[in-house]
This record gives sequence, structure tokens and C-alpha cells, in this order.
Amino acid sequence: MTNNLRAVINLDLPGPVISRHLYGHFAEHLGRCVYGGFWVGEDSEIPNERGIRTDVVRALRELRIPNLRWPGGCFADEYHWRDGIGPREERPRMVNTHWGNVEENNHFGTHEFMDLCEMLDAEPYVNGNVGSGTVQEMSEWVEYLTRTGDSPAVAARKANGREEPWKVPFWGIGNEAWGCGGNMRAQAYADLARQYATYLRNHDGNELYRIAAGASDDDYNWTRALMEAISCFGCQKEPRGIFQAVSFHYYTMSGEWADKGSATDFTDDEYYRTMAAAARVEELIAGHAAVMDVYDPKKKVGLVLDEWGTWWNVEPGTNPGFLYQQNTLRDALVASVHFDAFHRHADRLTMANIAQTVNVLQAMILTDPDSGALVRTPTFHVFAMNAGHHDAAALAAPLLGEVPVREVGGKDLPLISSSASVKDGVALVSLTNLDAGSHHEVTLDLRGRALTSASAQVLSGAAPHAHNTPGDAEQVAPREHPVTSEAQHVRITLPPHSYVTVRLELA
Repeated sequence: MTNNLRAVINLDLPGPVISRHLYGHFAEHLGRCVYGGFWVGEDSEIPNERGIRTDVVRALRELRIPNLRWPGGCFADEYHWRDGIGPREERPRMVNTHWGNVEENNHFGTHEFMDLCEMLDAEPYVNGNVGSGTVQEMSEWVEYLTRTGDSPAVAARKANGREEPWKVPFWGIGNEAWGCGGNMRAQAYADLARQYATYLRNHDGNELYRIAAGASDDDYNWTRALMEAISCFGCQKEPRGIFQAVSFHYYTMSGEWADKGSATDFTDDEYYRTMAAAARVEELIAGHAAVMDVYDPKKKVGLVLDEWGTWWNVEPGTNPGFLYQQNTLRDALVASVHFDAFHRHADRLTMANIAQTVNVLQAMILTDPDSGALVRTPTFHVFAMNAGHHDAAALAAPLLGEVPVREVGGKDLPLISSSASVKDGVALVSLTNLDAGSHHEVTLDLRGRALTSASAQVLSGAAPHAHNTPGDAEQVAPREHPVTSEAQHVRITLPPHSYVTVRLELA
């Protein structure tokens, strides 16, 4: 066990605000995320409100989710919003060609999504169709949602039962335009993004935060093309306000795309490869931010990681196109490592959306298709434990001493990760121990403000493979964890493969 680690935290030196939107979520028409996850229909025996599962809403409200991205993902660029409004029995059907080639009945559309967001008290992030849609179609969707008066789009909304407009702050201009969103080249998409953004209007006080579909992984040239599209490089002017953010996507796995590895059956080497892949997100955030800094040194344009998380081979016997995977303690530690990186880059990173919320990829919630039972995953609990970071000021929390490492792929992987924030007289410190076999002790060296009390929670399990099921829903769940405090020093022992948050009450 390493016991000489110190995290020096200057409580009186707050940094940039950690936007609550870094804890955003994603719901695509994919597998059982929407149908069977959020939506069961008004005639279902599963308790629901206007067709939306009440147990799922109740669980997600525990996380105070700030925003929800919809309808995709790849699905967004084949979705035509007018097919999802009006009486449900009259809505045309479509084929979901990306995800399982199943038929979509469009029963969950614009009004149902906005109803869901209101139930969750989450801000909507609508992703528009560039790949197979038109500028007019997307422009009129914004008008339908957000305009007052009596234009044709507004009249249609009122005829469908919604008199007042909604607030829809976040708008995605297509998705993965380099791939499923149109197989475009960077410059071609950049020009389209300028065109589409021009016609995404701010109606009646609804200010749009337009997000251009960005790069995959470390394709910094894609980010450069988007920044050049809105910049006046060399003429001492700030970027033009055509769109307000650019995105990128990054998924974590232990294998390759053709064989991503099992969600539950993995070796120690696969575990550590996963953690090294998760830690790489910080390199990618910094890389895209560095490109943006050249064109936008005042950081007026946001960076958005609107798809992230683990991606494993689907569970045996499930539809390969439904991307259903179990969620273990390993997934939870991937999330905690990501959040530490997000906090350290809160000056540029403005939003992030884990993929996905229910029953798909690194989900918060799994619902059993037979019994209807709901399970909170280990990843759910990391989000819950981190709620205190929402809109708090980041604090530097560097680790001093001999940080344990493990060599993975020829590089050293630090096995302890940390971040911290402060808000309303309370500091929250996040500590992750990636070491699968050893405890490590960390001392928090607090400076600048007096400490009045300290408490902690831990998320761990018998092994990194531990996960929750309908029959054992609390195998991985937060528990109280002992801390020792003396003056301005708080000592805490991190169990193997664990995530710990320390709450510090300040004078």
C-alpha cells in the first residue's frame, strides 16, 4: 500500500466553473433505450405517466440530469421530425436502418420527448438531421418548438395540443458527419454547418446554443476545419457567432472495433487496458482545445463531448443492433476517470453526454424486458456521488508523492486520479483507485479555508467484474467510508478498484 500520497488543495483559489452540463445524457432510438426504456405507452401494465415510465423518471431525477440529447446519434440523420407529431395512430412508420433494421412506429416523437424533459427537469438537446434532411426541415423544427405567434409551424404545434412554445437551448447540427451522418469531408461539412446554423433562428427569447458535429477521437484536422469556418484568423477578431460549440466523440474499450471485449468476462490485462483507454480522454480534450485556442484564445466557443463511455460486445443472445451490455464496477471507474478530466478542462469543455441513458452501452439504468424490473448500474452511482460538482468552481488537486503506476502498452498509467470543486461552503473531492489489488492512502492537505467536518462515500465491490442485477441490485452501491481529520489534514484509505468522494464542510 502506498501511504505517502498528498493532494494539496487551495480552497481559496477557485478555478473555472464545472458546468452541470458536463453530466449530460443521451437517448437515441436504439434498441431498448426509448421503447421499453423511457417509453412503454399509455396502455402498458408498467406504471407510466402519459406513456413514460415513472420508475425511470424517478430514478433519473436522483441524478439531477441537466440535459438530454435526442433522437441520436446515427438515428438523427435519418429522422424526419414531422413523422413524429400528431395523433400517434396516424404517424407513418419507418425503418431504423442503423440499429437492428427494426420498424419504428414514431410513437415517441417531439411532444413525448419534451414531456420527458419536463418530467426530468432537464434541458433538451435536440440533434437535427443534416445527412438526409434539409435546411428548411431543421429550421421549421426550431420554429415549431420555440416560436410564439401563429406561423404555419406554430399553428401545427397548437393543433397538436401545445399552446405555448418550449425552451430548447441546445441544438446539434447533424451527427458524425464523417461517418453515418453523411460520409462527408471536413470542409464540406463545415460549409454545411455554416449554412444550417444560419437558418436555426432564435425565436422569442429562446437563445440557441448551436453545436457543430465534430471529430472522431483525435481527428484534430476536423476541429481545425470547423474553427476556420467561423474564424477570422489573423485579423484580430473573435470567432463569428455562427455556431457556439464544436463536438467530438470518444468511446472506451479494451479491444478493437471488431472485437471490443466482454462487459463482464475480462482479465486483469484487459481491465488495465480499459483504464488506459479511459485516461486517454484527457489527451484528446487537450488536443482539441489546443486547436481551438489558436483561433479562439478567449475560449468563446465551447467544446462538447456529446458521446462517450464504454462500448463492449453485446450480451450473448441479444440483438447485435441493440447494443445492450451489462455494466460493472470497471465501467463506473471509467466514468470517474472521465469526470476528473472534465473538471480539469472546465475552461473549454462545456458539455458532455454519456452514451446512453437506459439499456444501451454504458447505461445509468437497465430494465428487464420480462419482469420490468429496474436496476441502477454502478455508473449511475458515480453520477449520483458527483452531483456536488454541478456548477461548482474547480479546484486544483494535484497528487504529490510516489503515485503508483502500471505499464500499459509501453506507457505508465497512474493508478490514482483526483479532482475537486467548491460551492456554497462545501468542497467535494473525487478520488479513484484503479489499482485492482492494493489499497492506497491519500492525505488531503487543505489550505486557505478552515475545515469544520469531513465525510466520505465509497463505491467498490468484490472485484472489478461486480455488477447489479434484478436479484442483487445493491452489489455495487455507495456506502459510508471512514475518514480521519486533524486540523487541515484529512486522511482516507482507498480500497482496491474503488471510487471515493470526500465532502468537506468549510467555515
